[in-house]
Amino acid sequence: MIIDCHGHYTTSPPQHEAWRMQQIAALRDGAAPPPRPVIGDDEIRESIESGQLRIQRERGTDVTIFSPRAAGMGHHLATAAANAVWSAECNDLVHRVCQLYPRNFVGVCQLPQAPGVGPENCIAELRRCVAELGFIGCNLNPDPSGGHWSGLPLTDRSWYPLYEAMVELDVPAMIHVSSSCNPNFHATGAHYINGDTSAFMQLLSGDLFADFPTLKFVIPHGGGAVPYHWGRYRGLAQDMRRPLLSEYLLNNVFFDTCVYHQPGADLLAKVIPAKNILFASETIGAVQGIDPETGHYYDDTRRYIDAIEWLSDAERQLIFEGNARAVYGRLSTQLERQRSDKGVTR
Repeated sequence: MIIDCHGHYTTSPPQHEAWRMQQIAALRDGAAPPPRPVIGDDEIRESIESGQLRIQRERGTDVTIFSPRAAGMGHHLATAAANAVWSAECNDLVHRVCQLYPRNFVGVCQLPQAPGVGPENCIAELRRCVAELGFIGCNLNPDPSGGHWSGLPLTDRSWYPLYEAMVELDVPAMIHVSSSCNPNFHATGAHYINGDTSAFMQLLSGDLFADFPTLKFVIPHGGGAVPYHWGRYRGLAQDMRRPLLSEYLLNNVFFDTCVYHQPGADLLAKVIPAKNILFASETIGAVQGIDPETGHYYDDTRRYIDAIEWLSDAERQLIFEGNARAVYGRLSTQLERQRSDKGVTR
């Protein structure tokens, strides 16, 4: 099985995000919040079958771990209360996708974060999504301010109540920023990569996993700048008198394969152990065009992993399937549960 650990519902029906804009406008104007949008099953089917499901079939992947659109989380755009309603709406919509296509999508939830609001505010929605919707993880924004980085690092004890819930529920988090409100940082070209790299350095600087030895994080987009500068981070850890990174972080931190050229995939697989790499494409996501140098889509990341000749069959199996099942502890059970349900099959 080929499991894509990083997919977003970027093709949701237009009234979904239109409602979010109405919600934000109502907050700004002091008006009553708009009623939640009405979206039919056929509209969801059209949005998925012409997009993510079509690409799954074309590229030969089996299951996508699916979450709301990352840029759409917009934690800095509204209050914590409004973000809670928006997150529930987004998560419910992803759940409907998983119900309609139980063999193709498994849910991961958006959290109702907001600048200056404690992470414990997210626990109720996380529990709802896991217990009621069958979700297997969450997306965690290390910078709810949207580019100002005004909050405390991920290793601060203020995050601990949320981590305790994650450990109890046996769910990991993909560390994923949302849209950028800072014009210095392009959202997908800079802010996303900054978020990945900054989060890794925060984890290196703290002792979080001494307190939470089973907590797991996935750092997307190939880990940002981390694999390319692995020697720098090994050296910084040594200067800080930390243990070897392989012992200190790599039991808890994992990287996905959302790098969009062959040399990048090669570097990732050379630097990061195979047991720490999860296959992912972010489809349909930040880069959707065809690479003129190869004639293939940039985000056809399976092609890159298949082309790494020096990977053993066992390592390739870990990247494509085994690591996702290990990191997302609820995945195998949820797949079996969903595959026993009726739904559209590939």
